[in-house]
Amino acid sequence: MNTQTAIVHKSTNDLSMVVTMVKDALTSENSKRAYGKALIDFLGWYADQGQPRLSKAVVQRYKAELVDSGLSPASINLRLSAIRKLASEAADNGYLPQALANGIIKVGGITTKGVRIGNWLNKQQAQELIRLPDTTRLKGKRDRAILAVMLGGGLRRSEVAALTFEHIQMREARWVIVDLVGKHNRVRPVPIPSWAKAAIDDWSQAAGISSGLVFRRINKVDHLVSNSMTPQAVYDVVKEYSTWMGYPVAAHDLRRTFAKLARKGGSELTQIQLTLGHSNVAVTQKYIGEEQSLTDAPCDHLGLSLD
Repeated sequence: MNTQTAIVHKSTNDLSMVVTMVKDALTSENSKRAYGKALIDFLGWYADQGQPRLSKAVVQRYKAELVDSGLSPASINLRLSAIRKLASEAADNGYLPQALANGIIKVGGITTKGVRIGNWLNKQQAQELIRLPDTTRLKGKRDRAILAVMLGGGLRRSEVAALTFEHIQMREARWVIVDLVGKHNRVRPVPIPSWAKAAIDDWSQAAGISSGLVFRRINKVDHLVSNSMTPQAVYDVVKEYSTWMGYPVAAHDLRRTFAKLARKGGSELTQIQLTLGHSNVAVTQKYIGEEQSLTDAPCDHLGLSLD
């Protein structure tokens, strides 16, 4: 392969080799999927351009086309992150000169000003969501336990899918998910409320399981058919019930709901940070919009009216 003219050819084997090289360097399954798709899209575009010498200028041209296509800054930045990772791994493995890789790595993302508000449920909506599953059925017991863990502990969907009975232990007279491995392999304890533990117990007793993964797949006739459950399946549970309720939210929005309700209930910001596994408290502040109040906003103090 002539790395001075192109990093890949159009063959399926070469494309798979490059994408696999990047994915193997990642630990998160979500990142593997997202970067894999982003790289397939980029390499398709790259092939359409005639596979010019891969360089900073080529990536900047691709970035410009992404901007012109109307993609959101977040989507563009994800694609550029994947390309920068591609350049780095290609250079490390001898497929691309380091000088070219350094230029590509310097291609910056799209700056987003302000803080994205995101979605979350208020206390009444969150309470309604927990009570929606039909607990006369095995699926309903499982789904209620999933929602309880997400709202009661702020877990990510991947963390819910990976949760084991061995994680759940008594510490200082309360139930805690111990040694939970989260994003960037950060290990943390997650205290959970007694009602979340009660939901887990109700599910486990009905399913007849007490070890291994907590949540498992159930078929259409309400029978346990697997020893595991995927993060996508957890996402689907949240989508199903929130859509029924009329307030459709994504799985990650329950994590934000946990943070919002905990803060409004008087929890210290640092404790929310530790539970969520954020790297620092500033991330948590931005995550829950700590610096902006929507209930006591500046517009509430204007003293103006239409009358």
